[in-house]
Amino acid sequence: MISDENISGSNNSARRRARGGLRKLVRSRDGAAAIEFALLAIPYFLIVFAIIETFVAFTAEQVVSNAVDTLSRQIRTGQMTAANTTQQQFRQAFCNEISVLITCSTTEVATPASLYLDVESYSTFAAMPTTIPRQSSTDPYSDLNTTGFAFAPGGAKTLNMVRAYYRWQIIIDLLRPYLSNIKPSDGSMPTTYLIVATAAFQNENYP
Repeated sequence: MISDENISGSNNSARRRARGGLRKLVRSRDGAAAIEFALLAIPYFLIVFAIIETFVAFTAEQVVSNAVDTLSRQIRTGQMTAANTTQQQFRQAFCNEISVLITCSTTEVATPASLYLDVESYSTFAAMPTTIPRQSSTDPYSDLNTTGFAFAPGGAKTLNMVRAYYRWQIIIDLLRPYLSNIKPSDGSMPTTYLIVATAAFQNENYP
């Protein structure tokens, strides 16, 4: 027959073992790194992707800006004029300049969907537009108004402006509301970042 003392001792021993096992479980670090990584992985990768997305968009801005400078120089020196260059040829030349990062399809060259170019002559520098043409004059995030865009450079010694707009597709969904500067009028999720590059100059007195 088992005495009460033996039963009590067994219970105490069981409690001590349980407490000891609990303390070991609390002190155990097995798998802690994996759990910590799982908790931090999402914000970590979001930051990494945001850095990459911003870097690529900035690079695209520089590519478009360089193309504007290059073709503006050709207009300024008389290499490209309204007489020897059509609008489609100018668009193709621009696409060739940005092809290092941005590819224009044959359809894009003929009918703008992402790349919009405007080349016009003005009587004075003060008459040149200083804002992005948008469909709404009150909404700074409304879509582009491209109805007045043309390829109409002036001749020698005229004042000209070259404007380029490109809809850069934002890849990461979570960053679209923060990077996009065009909000669709229907309230849908914005998907593009509008790249803008402009050059204003006076043509040389070429023959």
